[in-house]
Amino acid sequence: MDTQHCFHCGLDVVKKEEIVFDGKSFCCNGCKTVYEIFSLNGLTDYYSFERSPGATPQDIKGKYDFLDNEDIVKRLLEFEEENVHIISLYIPHIHCSSCIWILENLNKLNRAVSSSQVNFHEKRVRIIFDPSVASLRELVYLLNSIGYEPYISLDNYDNKPKSISRDLVYKLGVAFFCFGNIMLLSFPEYFEMEEYWLDNYRGFFRWLVFALALPSFLYSASGYYVSAWKSIRAGMLNIEVPIALGIIVMFVRSTVDIIFGYGQGFFDSLTGLVFFMLLGKLFQQKTYNFLSFERDFKSYFPIAVTKILADRSETSIPVYDVLAGDRLLIRNSELIPVDGILMSESALIDYSFVTGESVPVTKHSGDKVYAGGKQIGPVVEMEVLRSVSQSYLTQLWSNDVFSRKGDRDYKTMTDTISRYFTPLLLLIAVMSFSTWIFIDTQTAFNVFTAVLIVACPCALALSAPFTLGNVLRIMGNRKLYLKNATVVEQMAKIDTIVFDKTGTITTNKKSEIYFEGNAPDDKQLMYIRNVLRGSNHPLSRMLYDALPMTRTLPVEDFEEVTGKGISGVVDGIHIRIGSVSFVGYEEDNLMQTNVHIAINRNYMGKYVFDNQYREGLKELFAELQKKYSLKILSGDNAGERHVLEQLLPEGTEFHFNQKPEQKLAFIENLQKKGSSVMMIGDGLNDAGALAQSNVGIAISENVNVFSPACDGILDASQFRRLGYFMRLSKRTIRTIRMSFGLSLLYNVVGLSFAVTGRLMPLTAAIIMPLSTITIISFVTLMSNYYARRK
Repeated sequence: MDTQHCFHCGLDVVKKEEIVFDGKSFCCNGCKTVYEIFSLNGLTDYYSFERSPGATPQDIKGKYDFLDNEDIVKRLLEFEEENVHIISLYIPHIHCSSCIWILENLNKLNRAVSSSQVNFHEKRVRIIFDPSVASLRELVYLLNSIGYEPYISLDNYDNKPKSISRDLVYKLGVAFFCFGNIMLLSFPEYFEMEEYWLDNYRGFFRWLVFALALPSFLYSASGYYVSAWKSIRAGMLNIEVPIALGIIVMFVRSTVDIIFGYGQGFFDSLTGLVFFMLLGKLFQQKTYNFLSFERDFKSYFPIAVTKILADRSETSIPVYDVLAGDRLLIRNSELIPVDGILMSESALIDYSFVTGESVPVTKHSGDKVYAGGKQIGPVVEMEVLRSVSQSYLTQLWSNDVFSRKGDRDYKTMTDTISRYFTPLLLLIAVMSFSTWIFIDTQTAFNVFTAVLIVACPCALALSAPFTLGNVLRIMGNRKLYLKNATVVEQMAKIDTIVFDKTGTITTNKKSEIYFEGNAPDDKQLMYIRNVLRGSNHPLSRMLYDALPMTRTLPVEDFEEVTGKGISGVVDGIHIRIGSVSFVGYEEDNLMQTNVHIAINRNYMGKYVFDNQYREGLKELFAELQKKYSLKILSGDNAGERHVLEQLLPEGTEFHFNQKPEQKLAFIENLQKKGSSVMMIGDGLNDAGALAQSNVGIAISENVNVFSPACDGILDASQFRRLGYFMRLSKRTIRTIRMSFGLSLLYNVVGLSFAVTGRLMPLTAAIIMPLSTITIISFVTLMSNYYARRK
């Protein structure tokens, strides 16, 4: 019967059932409706990325009525605010660039959606929407109406390690069954037995082998065909193309052999090939899932939170020690690490880290506050509802909102090499086949298949991900927490390192502080300490800890001006703390690190800090100067220039009185001159510079300051090991290059045997996963070896 293909989903359309709309054929009203929706909303570009990319919408009437239950919806939501809800949905049908494009343009289909982001590898879409305009159930029905029905299960939202696909296990089992039985049935052929029973039953056994090969060919190997077909339709050639081609060639050749009585064919090799490739894929998946699991659950950020004890005293505890029921103190610009209930009278929360919406939200006592918000204003207290979700913080840190354009455009080593590998491999296979077909037909097919299999670029493609994944884990164990694997490659290219001074090369824990001027009385000290309580600046924290403990009082009109100072009103008394210009006093020409105090606009004097530099600073700079250009940027005056000049090696550049915007411009100017810059700061005044630099590392020292735009967080106790981390990044790239060389050497040797007809397809199939295991073992051993070297 005459058939056409559905314009939307690509399925066959029987002529008498065909629905024609807008000059196009559709298999059903569902596909036609989706096309109408896209047409009316100007989204027909969906069909430009791939031919027939859609799926037929299913009838789900009543299926998602449970989403009217508020308790269930709250469990599913990542974030819930009055006019902003965020949910991450798993959508099995995501498979191509068209899917990404349409799902990231949901805002054009429904005005409730403000933005949507697709995670292609996990087949998830993260949707930010306004619940007052459309409910979650309505969004789910919208997704289904365009062919992207989500799979919703409360169990999927638990933080569990990824499991191996059942489909892969089933395919592997079928392949093993077919391979084992075909090998047993092929023994008489192997030994060329001519007994009576073999002469009479040879044909039967060959067709039995053919029947046993079908499940392996049609089911176990199906993933390779699907992937290769999608790749070809998208105009690309991925690593599955030569594999699928080799399997099909072997099957066709073997079938021809049996039909015309030339022999039993290569069904033993074919089923063996499928089995060993699936076994290699299982090994890759288990290993990579293990690395991903470690990354999600062991990359604890080295930040602390301030816990309020029963006697109202305060203590810093690791963020992952926070438990439900704890009472936390959140200062100005601190990240809220957990969901909780606000206990203070009111608070202003900036959720831009989570939603991208920059307008702060006002919260009142008893309201729920969500992890990921940033507290703006005076110090507040909250009670914890549940313990911290590290995987959530990792997700927040890795959010595409904070990916710089340079990061997205960065090409990895694997991208560069893999692009040319498959076309070159196909060219070699065709040329070898064309040569051998005039010499020996059977050998020609063997050569063609062996070339496609033995030169599979799996090992090449896995070298970098496994090396970088292992190094991320190693660095995390040594308390340098990097955002992603690309940062390691970028660290290896750094030639200039810029350090902030206060809180970075100086320590917050050791400093002699004394007062010059009219010393404040006990009541004034109490006011000063309460205003300091809300600030996270390193000098504020040091001074707060140095002052005697006092009664806690509410602070009104609290304000912190980045790079200048803080102010607030306590018991009607106005307190200003900060730079000399901030408190309204004439310029101080003394070169000191100090904090000035004004009470009710009366200048009182200043606290002078005798800075203590981090242990091992001199040795670290001497080590780094051999390979890097070193620079110091400081917002303080040049009072300690002479100390730094004696402490640090000759040639180190010093720049003082730098405002936050000047630090950013300084980094940008270095980059324009061709430098690859790493910025190391405390994450407060340096946020802009950290984001601008090629690699931005924030130092963390018992302060819950979180900068999503930075590329890594370094525990302050490991500051002296910065040189070690820089060497490890360079050695990681060396390991990847060595593994590339090893993989290419294996391919060259394998191809030399394959093109000369001395390598059978089954042998190639066994060698292929072994080469992958060898490469993974090599990069793991080498990266561990380099990590242990001093």
